[in-house]
Amino acid sequence: MNVWPVQDAKSRFSELLDTCVSEGAQLVTKRGAKTAVLMPIAEWERLNKGARTSLKALLLSEDGRTDFEIPARGMANRRATITL
Repeated sequence: MNVWPVQDAKSRFSELLDTCVSEGAQLVTKRGAKTAVLMPIAEWERLNKGARTSLKALLLSEDGRTDFEIPARGMANRRATITL
């Protein structure tokens, strides 16, 4: 993955885009810190396809709701108390 300072990325965006398409993802830095990644759309779609549903989306969806049994209180296994 090539590293592009933001100034170069801005001034040579067309070249950055062409390099991204031909070589893969490109890293953009701002003041030396990693800031963004430009990647081909096929790779982006592959990553999004494999992404899990967020907890918020799961809780709000009808598909995420199921019935489950809650164990009775006091039935948990506890460690024995050791007295010295």
